[in-house]
Amino acid sequence: MLSNKKQYYFNLFFFFVTASSAFVVILFVVGIFLVLFKEAFPAISRYGIIRFIFLSSWDPVREIFGGAVPLVGTLTTSFLALIVAVPVALGIAVFITEVAPKRLGEIIGMAIELLAAIPSIIYGMWGLFTLAPLQAKYIEPFLQNLLGGIPLLGRLFSGNTLGIDIFTASIILSIMITPFTAAVARDAFLVVPPVLKESAYGMGATKWEVIKDVVFPYCKMSILGGIGLSLGRALGETMAVAFVLGNLNQFPTSLFSPTATVTVKLANEFTEADKDIHLAALFYLAFLLFIMSLTILGVSKYFIHKTQKK
Repeated sequence: MLSNKKQYYFNLFFFFVTASSAFVVILFVVGIFLVLFKEAFPAISRYGIIRFIFLSSWDPVREIFGGAVPLVGTLTTSFLALIVAVPVALGIAVFITEVAPKRLGEIIGMAIELLAAIPSIIYGMWGLFTLAPLQAKYIEPFLQNLLGGIPLLGRLFSGNTLGIDIFTASIILSIMITPFTAAVARDAFLVVPPVLKESAYGMGATKWEVIKDVVFPYCKMSILGGIGLSLGRALGETMAVAFVLGNLNQFPTSLFSPTATVTVKLANEFTEADKDIHLAALFYLAFLLFIMSLTILGVSKYFIHKTQKK
């Protein structure tokens, strides 16, 4: 046993070490914010916030820079990926926790975790050399012939079917973010008090009714949090999207349009920016993406915390 004096100094040292570690994390986030703001300030001063967000031109020669196209491209690909990923992820989570035998659920859960561990560049290479050719040759022409003649809806499937477009990028992103949403939903379903489900079964409810009326309402905040975490991952994805999006500075007019995202534009142009205002505009995009990601992740954590407090 340590003496009281030694125990006091040990506790003080332990507090200092742990508090320093926590402070370093906060300092790191604040430092990134300040650096991005400082480097982006020339572009902020020239364009302001509203003009930069709504200006679509990106012309390094004439030194005119607007973030509308990459911002719209980022949000479009991310939300399309969510539309695909969320139902699949919830289905996986429900099957693992409510339907499958325990051993099978563990195996599927492990496979989902392995899917999350695959490097994004592997997804990008697979998308470029496998998925994009399949899209261009089979899937996109089929969808265009099937749905292209429908008023309004057909516009989403117009244009050239090259496979290098928003549609392909969104599919790859959806595959990448599915494990995160599924993992959060699975963990949320597992904390539902068994007495709630047993009471519902005792009143004659079916398994589907228990899932719909007990499990989902209990976990809805946590599910929203998981969706937000997946959205944050999708917003910041670079390599997988860079391979298949086209990096064309134009607004998407259909699902088969190439466009640009913030991360892809940063990756492609950062080392080539030879003018101060060009570099500042890229930092401005990075700053806006940083703010968006922090906001989404903060709200997501709040939703998850609300469920954990129940």
